[in-house]
Amino acid sequence: MKHLLLTTGDRRFLFLQGPPGPFFRALGEELRRRGAAVHRINLSGGDRRDWPDGSTDYRGLMRDWPLFFDRYVQENGITDVVLFGDCRPMHMRAMRLARLRGIHFHVFEEGYIRPDWMTLERDGVNGNSSFDRDPQNLLSAAARLPDIPDLPSITASFNRRAHDSYWHYHNVVTGRLLLRFPFYRTHRQGSIVLEGFGWIRRFSLRGRRARQAQDTLREIDGKRYFLFPLQLSGDFQIRSHSPFLSMAMALDYVLASFARHAPKDALLVIKEHPLDVGFRNWRSAIRRRAAHFGLAGRVMHIDGGDLQPLCENSIGMVCVNSTSGTLALASGTPVIVLGDAVYDVPGITHQASLDRFWRSPELPDSKLYEAFKKVLHAKCLVRGGLASQSATRILVENSVERLLVPVEAPEGPAVRRRYPPAFNLP
Repeated sequence: MKHLLLTTGDRRFLFLQGPPGPFFRALGEELRRRGAAVHRINLSGGDRRDWPDGSTDYRGLMRDWPLFFDRYVQENGITDVVLFGDCRPMHMRAMRLARLRGIHFHVFEEGYIRPDWMTLERDGVNGNSSFDRDPQNLLSAAARLPDIPDLPSITASFNRRAHDSYWHYHNVVTGRLLLRFPFYRTHRQGSIVLEGFGWIRRFSLRGRRARQAQDTLREIDGKRYFLFPLQLSGDFQIRSHSPFLSMAMALDYVLASFARHAPKDALLVIKEHPLDVGFRNWRSAIRRRAAHFGLAGRVMHIDGGDLQPLCENSIGMVCVNSTSGTLALASGTPVIVLGDAVYDVPGITHQASLDRFWRSPELPDSKLYEAFKKVLHAKCLVRGGLASQSATRILVENSVERLLVPVEAPEGPAVRRRYPPAFNLP
């Protein structure tokens, strides 16, 4: 059966939740300018702040969401769904319904390789990605691709991201309190209000953290060490794409193996995630757990410092599925992945057990890693960012080109009935 390819004028995009800030609305405006139809459903007060006009508010219960979504896509002839993050509960239900209707969906996420790049894939990202990890296929595909261009860094501002995030989540809270979105439950774990206090606390301690980081760097200078970057326990990379329920569980798993199998002269440096604003004192917790495993004096905590030289000077990196792994691989440092990661490719990452990694870490094949990066950039990454007006503009321009690649018409009969006769669907 021959499938109809949709042109830009035939496309009807539905946007669900995006990252805090103006990116999704700007992207929708550019798609509309190119001739596509654009729709938006707001699920929270934060969504409505980011896209207030020309959008539809869903204010109902979670249990009613799937059939509301299904009716909406049928009535509006939706061909494509665009969203940020494929593990949010409301997104997961929407994607399952979209699959039944043959509707395409496009998933944005923070970049597999950072900075200056965002992830954009069809059908899923991270552990749900369909990216081919076969080494021979990667080498073959890379041979037909141009080199990755050497481009200047994109302007980024922490204050811009902080501003967008604050006002987005401020409106998430007020949207519930004022009963505009009374039943909305965020996908994020914990309290947004407490997280705000966590940021205040983190900023107030930044001087102490910087001094402690410098002390740790001096202590490990010239010594052999492995690096273990912590991730956020509430991140779906941990919750959905790893065997661990939390980073505390991952920490115990790594420490137990290190105690039994690592060389006695090797240290383990545990780097705290720069965006961890929880109230767990990782420095104290790491010290206690290290003592429990008989590792006093062999495990170091650092909250700060430049990750690049830490990677370059380490014996190897242990990570669950952090994008920090790509930074280590780029410097030729061995990496073992304990969860699901798109870069966990035989020949690139250590494929044997963690117990063996401490004594015989497998070096990454530099030629294969370069091929992987070429294919990854071509298929999964779009240049741009969210932390400045210019970065967002670049991201919109590159994302539109990827989104408007021709796709097949949805096969769901209910969707087909909504197309105007000019489509001549078979």
